[in-house]
Amino acid sequence: MPHRALNLASDSAPDVHAELVAHQARTFESGVTLPLQFRRERLLALRSALVSHEAKLFAALREDLGKCELEAFALEVGLVRGEITHALSHLRSWARPQRASVPMLLQPASARTVATPIGTNLILAPWNYPVNLALAPLVAAIAAGNVAVLKPSEIAPATSAALDALITGTFERGHVACVTGGPEVARALIELPFDHVFFTGSTRVGRMVARAAAERLARVTLELGGKSPAIVMPSADIEVAARRIAWGKTTNAGQTCVAPDYLLVHSDVKERLLAGIKAAWRDFYGDDPRKSPDYGRIVNAHHARRLAALIDPRRVVHGGEVDAEARYVAPTILDGVTPEDAVMQDEIFGPLLPVLTVDSIADAVSAVRRHPNPLALYLFTNDPSEERIVVERVPFGGGCINHTMVHLGVPDLPFGGIGGSGLGAYHGRAGFEVFSHRKSILNAATWVDPKLRYPPYAGRLPLVKALMR
Repeated sequence: MPHRALNLASDSAPDVHAELVAHQARTFESGVTLPLQFRRERLLALRSALVSHEAKLFAALREDLGKCELEAFALEVGLVRGEITHALSHLRSWARPQRASVPMLLQPASARTVATPIGTNLILAPWNYPVNLALAPLVAAIAAGNVAVLKPSEIAPATSAALDALITGTFERGHVACVTGGPEVARALIELPFDHVFFTGSTRVGRMVARAAAERLARVTLELGGKSPAIVMPSADIEVAARRIAWGKTTNAGQTCVAPDYLLVHSDVKERLLAGIKAAWRDFYGDDPRKSPDYGRIVNAHHARRLAALIDPRRVVHGGEVDAEARYVAPTILDGVTPEDAVMQDEIFGPLLPVLTVDSIADAVSAVRRHPNPLALYLFTNDPSEERIVVERVPFGGGCINHTMVHLGVPDLPFGGIGGSGLGAYHGRAGFEVFSHRKSILNAATWVDPKLRYPPYAGRLPLVKALMR
């Protein structure tokens, strides 16, 4: 039966946490989560719950982030439903043992790897896409046969409550549980003996999670962020590039870990591109985005004030308006930005677009490499040599050629960072694998037992060398 919501605000919360993890460990050890039929049934139940809770999730996302229903579906609920459908279609093949070849010296034998679930998992979700980034990892955890505790972000309180109700009404507590609360709850949870911690959030907190997991030698997956660039070269279709960059920058009011964080544009096309971005924003949101039902809000006044502090009035060539109490920050272009400016020091996470000018693809590559490895990179070009240079020479998690952000919609493309932008990847099969351990098994025949393997070894070295070529 579905479990009751857990109230973890009391002094006994650490004991409740420990009891929950112990209960889930017992559930996992019972083997109930292992059969593929069980996994399929629970994924179907989650898909059904997403349908029945859709209106409540939409309302919560509107309250927390000002998301319109289309964005709430396309980038949150719909993506999770797509992950479930993809997992259901491929689960049997993902779980099938994978054969491996056996060297002649070890014949006769067969070898395979067997995907086994990790066990107990903690999923720490962020506030910016609070449905998608909580439930997409959960889909992978269930598909792989695990148990999981989900901790949504308290910074999106309405969505956190809606997720708690969805999880509570859908899963047994020993299989999947939702724990709500503030940072103190998250800190208490990461100290518990989970087998795997899956964290999405800032690099600073990611390091804390990794340190805590390292004390227990627990597996950790980190989905972080960084300054993801958009590079625009003269061969690009400038009108299309402007529209796609404008869309990527202001979707969810710029609060997207893979949003184009800053722009590196060739001097020959800069003016056309900026004019195109301004025109695209007017087409999207009208002359006053504040009045548009499709333009989101900053998650809280604190973050709105943080963004306001990054706006240098001398650099503003479009937008710049901020109403912190209304959580409104206008789509803003900052031109003439230098690498030393405050807006270029950390991930922006808002609708501010700093513009830096370059004169070649080599300049752009050098500019990107001055920052830690980005989670995403977007290159606008129709020159294959420029594409090859960027893909080969710039370390980044993933990205697009001639678009922004849409690579996240392909379930078979692993999503994850490198270095400061993350550790590990998920979506589709990659998600199944990140919540699995592949056991390596060799089955040796017993109908023959070659003496070549056993002492005395005199005179056998040439034959062993030949067999091990």
